[in-house]
Amino acid sequence: MGNEVFLTRTSSFLPLKPVGNDEMEAVLGMVGGRPSKARRIVLRNNGIRSRHYALDPKSGEPVMSNAQMAARAVEGLGEVGRVDSLAAATSRPDQLMPGHGVMVHGELGWPRMEVLSMAGICVAGAAAFKHAWLAVKAGDAQRAVAVASELASLGLHARNFEAEAEHKVRELEERPEIAFEKDFLRWMLSDGAGAVLLENRPSGPLSLKVHWVELSSAAHELPACMYSGAEKNADGSLAGWQRFTPQEWATRSVFTVKQDVKLLNEQVIRTTLTEPLKALAQKRQLDRQPVDWFLPHISSLYFAEPVAQGVAEAGLDIPRERWFTNLVEKGNTGSASPFIMLDELFRSGRIEKGQRLLMYIPESGRFSSGFIYMEAV
Repeated sequence: MGNEVFLTRTSSFLPLKPVGNDEMEAVLGMVGGRPSKARRIVLRNNGIRSRHYALDPKSGEPVMSNAQMAARAVEGLGEVGRVDSLAAATSRPDQLMPGHGVMVHGELGWPRMEVLSMAGICVAGAAAFKHAWLAVKAGDAQRAVAVASELASLGLHARNFEAEAEHKVRELEERPEIAFEKDFLRWMLSDGAGAVLLENRPSGPLSLKVHWVELSSAAHELPACMYSGAEKNADGSLAGWQRFTPQEWATRSVFTVKQDVKLLNEQVIRTTLTEPLKALAQKRQLDRQPVDWFLPHISSLYFAEPVAQGVAEAGLDIPRERWFTNLVEKGNTGSASPFIMLDELFRSGRIEKGQRLLMYIPESGRFSSGFIYMEAV
């Protein structure tokens, strides 16, 4: 059985001032000096009204690193005493090596401790949470911190696309925006960090007992849908960045984040929600347990109705008034989004003793998901 585990503190960090929809292109820049044709369509569908970028709005240069953002979120937990384990997640670390986790540890300056780096995309944050939960559950740690952070804006800035724009002048004259699967994500992703403290006993006015954390992957049946540092081959496999020359990295914008939007729309609900949730309903008797708060990490309001249908199809009755999301004001911060969402609800005073929370964290990288079930004590 192991120890009981309690989430006792939450924190989030969002850099600089919120950026509204009409200010985004001024911060991220215009590719080829022309406004994006995709921006308004994407924003109309995703419903996001403001987000944060760790970029100086005038120079477009970063004001802090990803690791520094993560450290700020961890520091936001307050004086927590000795922490035995730190699990840090991100989809785009500041460097290929060393691992993101030790860079965050270095920023914090905490004493020698266990540190892990979780890679992936959105589910990386859920994986960090699961490691922290398991460390406390196993008795290896009395206190463990999980943190997730994303500095997406650096890769979304127009300067990353200029070489490709130059390379494809004729194509750009006919169609001024970058290929939609690249431009689409420029208006979807933003920056932020969130952290949680897990302990072996409850603490403070509110703690959440972590009943279980479940992760699952559908990579055995589908190709990659969202990727970076690679190009997709005709057969759906990926050719990694080391297969290309430094010149091709620029002219093909190999390191930008790409999304196969058609594949996403066709597969994301079935593979990340309905099928794994049906299995959990059986394994964890979830269909017989209350869900007072449902925290779905949705990248866009476009997916709200499909998620509602997927939950119903899995046999759960969770009306929309029990949902909590802050996507509209805080933006889609990838692996950090679930932490930032939980932090706002945790601090709101709206969670009552005995209420149960279900978090749903999907990832379209190669279609995987995480679910976290907690009870307020």
